[in-house]
Amino acid sequence: MEKVALAEAFDSFDETWSPRLAGELNGQAVKLAKGDGEFVWHSHAEADELFFVHSGRLRIEFREASDTVLEPGEFAVVPRGTEHRPVAEPEAEILLFEPSETRNTGDVETDETVTDIEPLD
Repeated sequence: MEKVALAEAFDSFDETWSPRLAGELNGQAVKLAKGDGEFVWHSHAEADELFFVHSGRLRIEFREASDTVLEPGEFAVVPRGTEHRPVAEPEAEILLFEPSETRNTGDVETDETVTDIEPLD
């Protein structure tokens, strides 16, 4: 069993919108990401996605629902198939919990798509 200190883990990388694998359990991944500004509109047809804000502020925009704003210590679950766009203003440190095979850009292919997620150092 390995523990993860979130502050140290987030300090170990600088890239934004490029998640790092912090742990796996029961087919689920715990991913850490830094966000700055707008990410891409996307959805995950087969997976719910949990966003937990460690620091900063994250607004999750939805095409067909009101935005959700998350402050440090808050989380929200985006249901599968829901089109959304995370927006970090200012920069945010985010913990994601989702099935291991879930791509960061879901059903959209962009320059920000991560296909091989790096583990934490």
